Amino acid sequence: MSAVLPSSASLYDRVRRVIPRIEWSVFVEDIDAILNLKRQRNAVILAHNYQTPEIFHCVADIVGDSLALARKAMTVDADVIVIAGVHFMAETAKLLNPDKTVLIPDLNAGCSLADSITAEDVRLMRQRYPSVPVVTYVNTSAAVKAESDICCTSGNALAVVKSLRVPRVIMLPDEYLAKNIAAQTKVEIIAWKGRCEVHERFTAADIRELREAHPGISILAHPECPPEVVAEADFAGSTAAMSDYVARHRPARVVLMTECSMSDNVAVEHPEVDFVRPCNLCPHMKRITLANIRTALEENRHVVTIDPHVAERARWAVERMLFV
Repeated sequence: MSAVLPSSASLYDRVRRVIPRIEWSVFVEDIDAILNLKRQRNAVILAHNYQTPEIFHCVADIVGDSLALARKAMTVDADVIVIAGVHFMAETAKLLNPDKTVLIPDLNAGCSLADSITAEDVRLMRQRYPSVPVVTYVNTSAAVKAESDICCTSGNALAVVKSLRVPRVIMLPDEYLAKNIAAQTKVEIIAWKGRCEVHERFTAADIRELREAHPGISILAHPECPPEVVAEADFAGSTAAMSDYVARHRPARVVLMTECSMSDNVAVEHPEVDFVRPCNLCPHMKRITLANIRTALEENRHVVTIDPHVAERARWAVERMLFV
């Protein structure tokens, strides 16, 4: 199919700077099918900032970072929620919408951080540090959240830590996020050894090389990056914060030190900004495609379920976070 179908023409106008027409011709049939299926099933698609542009800009109804998706999931008016993201995001959506059908297009869309810790690990940490509250990153399973006092995202981690008004907290499982938050507060933070397989690959040397190759470039880093990367960046924040920074400051040239699809998605909104792309891909996010989103809606797969006892306790930790 070489021509842009009429129902998709306006969508292509939106993404033409980041998707070549020859690639778009492969996407059109699935996009049209998904748009029709959403209407038929009263479904919405929640897409993380790391999804590819044909998903993020063309079929998603709600987009954002983990915190934004968690907040917006609470008010979704739909029978079916499809998560264009990884498994912990689908579980979080289910926690906040227990009576709705939540689908994840690929059950193997996981997360190195979520895989780095278990519920038993949290219980052992509590035994080692009795009475110290546990702050758990949303990049964890529902079972881990259920063992926690409160959840956080990269966008609100500092606020969550401060809200507890205690001298010491356990922050799980991202070691680098914990260290980067510790640098901003006097609260003692006990960290775990989990790391994001995308962000841990960035180095301070990468930043210095970028500055040498592109004088005047603005460098924005995600707080899952190593502390020495965050220290040398011009700004550090969640994916939503990085997007807001670009919108507010309109740098002539910028690099986002995070998953590489993020740059494409922000570039669509800011054609005047030159994005340099150090391309670290998340293999888990890239398991979500137009084809399996379509199949999820056509065949009602894969339905996300959570043990009710686990869900009740995990929901409390997530909801507590949302009111900080």
